[in-house]
Amino acid sequence: MPEETIFSKIIRQEIDTPLLYQDDLVTAFRDIAPRVDTHILIIPNTLIPTINEVTEEDELALGRMITVAKKLAEQEGIDEDGYRLIINCNKHGGQEVYHIHMHLLGGQPLGPMLSI
Repeated sequence: MPEETIFSKIIRQEIDTPLLYQDDLVTAFRDIAPRVDTHILIIPNTLIPTINEVTEEDELALGRMITVAKKLAEQEGIDEDGYRLIINCNKHGGQEVYHIHMHLLGGQPLGPMLSI
């Protein structure tokens, strides 16, 4: 698994990406290829490749990801109509960057959970 990802560079602002939120535990920014009207990524500042590598020490950061998602949904005005939070894990789960990231999706009807 990687020791460095594109997200690591965004966290350190080595890649010019406007941040929507950042604190000592998590960082949030808009997805560069949004799938819906609102598509924000929320990531822990510590590199955790997949959910399979999560430990008890990561609980605070993962919890913060959810509270930040709530705040951003309110700021984006999508909290009342609803939104979806997704974390993909590994190839079959659709994970493309091996640094845990939560997708905050909303701003339009999202349809069924899966379309296989």
